[in-house]
Amino acid sequence: MMTETQINELVKQLFDGIEFTREPAGLYDPLRYMIAIGGKRIRPRLCLTAYSFFSDQIDEGILAPASALEVFHSFTLMHDDIMDRSPLRRGMPTVWKKWNEDTAILSGDVMLIDAYQRIAKAPRAVLDRVLALFSRTAAQVCDGQQFDMEFEGVPEVSMEDYARMIGLKTAVLLACSAAMGALIGGASEAECAALYQYGYELGMAFQVADDYLDAFGDEKVFGKPIGGDIVNGKKSWLTVRALEKTPDKAAFLSAFALPADTPEQKAAKIAAVKDIYLRLGVDADAKAEIVRFTQRAMDAVSGAGFSPLKLETLHRFAERLVGRAK
Repeated sequence: MMTETQINELVKQLFDGIEFTREPAGLYDPLRYMIAIGGKRIRPRLCLTAYSFFSDQIDEGILAPASALEVFHSFTLMHDDIMDRSPLRRGMPTVWKKWNEDTAILSGDVMLIDAYQRIAKAPRAVLDRVLALFSRTAAQVCDGQQFDMEFEGVPEVSMEDYARMIGLKTAVLLACSAAMGALIGGASEAECAALYQYGYELGMAFQVADDYLDAFGDEKVFGKPIGGDIVNGKKSWLTVRALEKTPDKAAFLSAFALPADTPEQKAAKIAAVKDIYLRLGVDADAKAEIVRFTQRAMDAVSGAGFSPLKLETLHRFAERLVGRAK
């Protein structure tokens, strides 16, 4: 089994050396840019961690699919940033802001194709299952994004509907990452299923943490402007919970509908909504929910026959992922 240090170094080497077609530069430069601005590489790390539980052989059969997960994730971010009108990603200008929307759309399409080319390098013995898992996940992510956009047009969303949306938009890709690594490594169906559920519950915790940090995080750490969900009127876990708890929905919806056309209006809207969150204790509720989902992730693997070392590895992975919001 690889150590965390070995996996970190492997991921660094993998993405330091990743290559894309060079011409036309206007199409492929945005791909290189998205990979170069980095990120935590959560999905390939989880894939390689799960793989290392079952195999020590490191070759293109696992490295290419692991990199595909990050390339696919970058594709979704490139398109999401257009839909969300986000100016920054990881502290850098988003592709549509640095180039233009048309370039971001087309370059994102190429990233999706590139991801499939990498997935296709999985070992022949499991290729059909890997492709099926990845394709199902890719479609689910698109379903989740559509639900997310539709939620912007309604005043209130139930927590059940919100959980379904983030399950599709965020959690299934982490679930896929864990299960894919295990599948390529030679795990049993039961082991793959346990790791899939671990990844899913961890993905839920991660999204709630992301929602929390969007309102209460440090912009320098978070990598994008704080309060973006509030400014854009996006439904987040905090919004849904606030509407569940508030005795005055009209007052909350009024604050949430404040204009945000100027920097001063944006600051006022963010402050007004965050004040309501704090008065309702929604910030503390979010932290408790992160802990709950993280525990569910560990429960998913605790009875699957994994060694104490493997369980400890999964626990540390979870804590590193969501610990900053707990």
